[in-house]
Amino acid sequence: MSSHHAPSSPGTLSYEQAGVNYDLIDPLKVSAQRAAAATAGHLAGHGFTEVAASRGESAYVVDVGPFYIASIVECLGSKALVADEMAALTGRSWYAGIAQDTIAMAVNDLITVGATPLVVQAYWAAGGSDWFGDATRAQALVAGWKAACDTCGVAWGGGETPALAGIVEGGRIDLAASCTGLVNPKQRLSVGDRLAAGDAIVLLDSSGIHANGLSLARKLVERLPQGYLTEIAPGLSYGEALLAPTVLYSPVTEALWAAGIVPHYNANITGHGWRKLLRHPGTFTYRIHTVPPVPPVLRFIQQQAQQDDQEAYSTLNMGAGFALFVAPGDAERTVAIAQGLGIGARVAGTVEAGPKQLLIEPLGLRFGDDALQLR
Repeated sequence: MSSHHAPSSPGTLSYEQAGVNYDLIDPLKVSAQRAAAATAGHLAGHGFTEVAASRGESAYVVDVGPFYIASIVECLGSKALVADEMAALTGRSWYAGIAQDTIAMAVNDLITVGATPLVVQAYWAAGGSDWFGDATRAQALVAGWKAACDTCGVAWGGGETPALAGIVEGGRIDLAASCTGLVNPKQRLSVGDRLAAGDAIVLLDSSGIHANGLSLARKLVERLPQGYLTEIAPGLSYGEALLAPTVLYSPVTEALWAAGIVPHYNANITGHGWRKLLRHPGTFTYRIHTVPPVPPVLRFIQQQAQQDDQEAYSTLNMGAGFALFVAPGDAERTVAIAQGLGIGARVAGTVEAGPKQLLIEPLGLRFGDDALQLR
């Protein structure tokens, strides 16, 4: 077990016990990144170059002369399984929200580098062609996909809808999206070279679990007598709370640019929880003085999994879906712009010179430079 995991008691349920072990996945990612980096020279044959600093970031950036092109592919993960269970329990289709989740996975990564999302492509791989025969569910997926594209102002270019019996389980669907965007003008590029001591950390609120930590959330259902229908707040079931769609943050980054604010760095808080605030390769101390309210569904998961704050904040977003590192003079305006779009935001902390660590002072938590190994 790596050092950031709290000692497990028999009642504690970690992300690893739920079947996701980043210590096994991350070495593959590192070797893939090395092989990928060795292909960058192919761009020279077309007169282009990669932005080397985007390697290991959330989106890959190519310099094509007048502007940069950024691209990303992301998969939804296991959240669709919750939608399927809830459909069986409630008779409702939850796939409009699931569509938004899938696009958010790609768009929220793409915008970290300063890109305007331009085109989304769909990958919907079903366990059999009969999945598409459920018209209500299929139309919810289409309508939700289009609505999310409209929110982000992107064109939905096309897609692939294979039926993969034997690879995807019958009755299930694997959803993914790729997204291409422009960094235009080039001053919008945000790959971390401007991050500096004194910068403010602005956290944008999440709507709930988003689409990371679902393996853990689903594993917990086994412990709940009423399963997904367990009430976690008056009139709100566990399943419904889990299915709150992921917030699409690109309207915020577009509005910031329109207001003349260029973040020095951005982090999409997904897998690895708040450890994502350590994503920048530089050596800084990130001091958090204000934490967002924890959505009821995440507090419930933490309690049911018997996780301490160290484990919960290293796995789940705990109320913060996206981090913007901005010049101190831009912090309050950044918050106001996000709130004007209906997205909760707060100035949560500061970047300081010092050892690479994240200090969440209200909770007495510290994550050191060994807590996130992505490069």
